[in-house]
Amino acid sequence: MLSTFLSHQRKSFWRSRNRGSSIAGQIVLGFFMLYFFTLALGAGLGMSHLLTYFFPNQDVIKSFNGIILYYFAFDFIMRLQFQELPTLSIIPYLHLRISRSKIIRFLNVKALFSAFNLWPFFIFLPFCFIKIAPALGAVTTIMYIVSIFSIMVFNNYLVLYIKRKSITNTLYTFFGLVIIAAFAALEYYKVISIMAGSDFVFRAIAAHPYYAFVFTLAAIAIFYFNSTFLRKNLYVEELSSKQEKKGSTDYAFLNRFGKVGELAALELKLILRHKRPRSAVIMGFFFLFYGFLFYKQEAINKDAFGQMMFGAIFMTGISIIIYGQFMFAWQSAHFDGILANKINFKDYIKAKFLLFTIGCTIITVLASFYGFKSPKLLLLHLAAYFYNIGFGTVVVLYLATLNYKRLDITKAASFNYQGTGATQWLLMFPYALTPILMYVPFGILNKPFWGLAVVGIFGLAMLLLRGFWVNYIAKRLEKQRYKIAEGFRE
Repeated sequence: MLSTFLSHQRKSFWRSRNRGSSIAGQIVLGFFMLYFFTLALGAGLGMSHLLTYFFPNQDVIKSFNGIILYYFAFDFIMRLQFQELPTLSIIPYLHLRISRSKIIRFLNVKALFSAFNLWPFFIFLPFCFIKIAPALGAVTTIMYIVSIFSIMVFNNYLVLYIKRKSITNTLYTFFGLVIIAAFAALEYYKVISIMAGSDFVFRAIAAHPYYAFVFTLAAIAIFYFNSTFLRKNLYVEELSSKQEKKGSTDYAFLNRFGKVGELAALELKLILRHKRPRSAVIMGFFFLFYGFLFYKQEAINKDAFGQMMFGAIFMTGISIIIYGQFMFAWQSAHFDGILANKINFKDYIKAKFLLFTIGCTIITVLASFYGFKSPKLLLLHLAAYFYNIGFGTVVVLYLATLNYKRLDITKAASFNYQGTGATQWLLMFPYALTPILMYVPFGILNKPFWGLAVVGIFGLAMLLLRGFWVNYIAKRLEKQRYKIAEGFRE
């Protein structure tokens, strides 16, 4: 049955209208993966030298013990951002004589085929064989490997479980981010030490190797919870008798923008009435806590804005990035109706710009509490704000004209993670790297505030040219409209 499912997915990929862009994305992603695998293998083979360099006055095995849980904490955060849910269109199979356990088994097996599940072996296994085996013996080495493998599996299925639960209830994501932020703050202010805790755990495993099976039991438990959740939710939610509540919400503050405000209000209603776009917007508020990870006091004291630029762009522009990556696709169900109506494309694009500007402004104002940490961060946020509403909005809307994939926002089942994953994030690289590259020359010349000014002025200049970009994107949308509509019908 596994081979049958794989065959169906392979045929679906090659018959898809978007296979050209999908192949291009996979090739680019493949190069990045090969690059990171090479780095991981190099780090694994040179682990002894790296640990000696970073922790010169510490036993190398103790240092190794200390970084294991540190790595998996970072791994957990990265998985939340980049790991894709294993998807399978279940509708064609539900009426067939195929047991649900077979479908669930396929999804669970497919979930293991992730780059995140390979990196720990490249990073940790060489050191286990080079240092742990001679010093602690074969049994302890095997238990170290069992522990690492078990934690990897635990992270893998825990992230999938959180993502699936968060689709129907964003509180799971919220509590997850609060816990991560709490641990990050406690680590930052030296209340706890993840490194010391990790060393304690693996010293215990070295003394009592069977302790490693605690991680194995945890991995089995989360696998069971994940499978149980899938089994209970393996149905088409549209068959449910639940009906969405209708509402008539008016947004008076948008009336001043005329037709543009009316279109923006319609999209705002779409966001508030459907779980998926609503969750995408709400997530932007949760990412406000990322500043505690990006803004280190040492970097603030040195005016090292280049190190913090990505964090500022990410936080103040998260609403643009998360919601904007599926722009136009949010309206794929009624895109034909938009084309059939007398809607001016310029007004349509202006409404998108207006929503982005409002969202980015709200997030930036909320992020101003970082000014208590240092007033310099307010200048950094101001530069990032101008960059986001000036340049970022243009990038996102231009990329949206290249997206022909339909998005079903009426679904809120655990399998509705359409289009998300590393490919979309790769498209954001120019978005994130441009301000850093603009800042770098001034950072080298030790003129950090000049660098901020250049980033801010660039964004402001792009904002003043918004009329030109509205015309350009509107013309491009008009040119691509039938191709986009055709893709949305699939």
